[in-house]
Amino acid sequence: MADGLNMSRRIRRTPYTDRVEAAGVRGFSVVNHMLLPKAFERSVEEDYWHLKEHVQIWDVSCQRQVEISGADAAALVQWMTPRNISNAKIGDCLYIPILDDQAGLINDPVLLKLAEDRFWLSIADSDVLLYAKGLALGRGLDVIVHEPDVYPLALQGPRAEALLSEMFGAEIEKIGFFKFGWIDIFGTRQLIARSGYSRQGGFEIYLNGASLGGPLWDKIWQAGQSYNISPGCPNLIERIEGGLLSYGNEMTSETNPLEIGLGKYCSLDGAVEFIGRPALEKIAAAGPDRLIHGVVFNAPACPTCAVPWPVRVGKSRVGAITSGIYSPRLKKKHWAVAY
Repeated sequence: MADGLNMSRRIRRTPYTDRVEAAGVRGFSVVNHMLLPKAFERSVEEDYWHLKEHVQIWDVSCQRQVEISGADAAALVQWMTPRNISNAKIGDCLYIPILDDQAGLINDPVLLKLAEDRFWLSIADSDVLLYAKGLALGRGLDVIVHEPDVYPLALQGPRAEALLSEMFGAEIEKIGFFKFGWIDIFGTRQLIARSGYSRQGGFEIYLNGASLGGPLWDKIWQAGQSYNISPGCPNLIERIEGGLLSYGNEMTSETNPLEIGLGKYCSLDGAVEFIGRPALEKIAAAGPDRLIHGVVFNAPACPTCAVPWPVRVGKSRVGAITSGIYSPRLKKKHWAVAY
């Protein structure tokens, strides 16, 4: 493999990795101890234009699910997040910040409400499973916390809905944004959500059962030929232009949600109790010390921003660039500035 990773059992393959390799993957990253494809044969710019016009299939199994079930499941989820989840309905997907005691971000998962006493947290890259287990044990809660045998597969792009409707029926079109429904795949009932890590529209199939991964990829790939389907992955240009944050890049445990525009997901009216509430209320009262901004300016193409680049006014450092890329649409660099 040309990805430079030294493979071992500590870096988990996914049910789709064989198909991804056959499709010409050029590199991987590792998220939640699992492989995430990062590049295929096309350049990032060619991939960007294809994503905006057609449909792509993405292996995003690294979005691990932390399942929380039991009598105290809702209480544990609410304790972890400042977002008030009391009005969430079965079938809803909610973007939620998860905080520590100092209001630092532990993760920013999507919460899926499967039942009144059962939830999935579809996580970014940090060990929420262990965090949730520790909180449950510490508070003596009546819950079961585990990682189910679920492997998300994303279909992203403007033609995703038409492809999936052809395959699974018109009910696909009735699934609202950030809602989920159910489809039949090989005689099994599988969850499908109108969500995904792009602004081009699409769906994520939360496949339950690793053995079905290869056959599902093949079924979609075959049906997608008339839609100009292509293997893909989260596209850096599209992500930055769309203002999609990346845990580990734009935010870490050193970041609080008010710094990065997530205040709308924080209940600070006393309606709910959550970890870090006193710290977050203090920050809100004083105002955050720094704010994230997107900026656009003329410049040539840039290398990958693996380490934050300082932003200075004169000799004073006033912030840092966390992600940067040339925009072929704007003909300019389009940056995300953390602080």
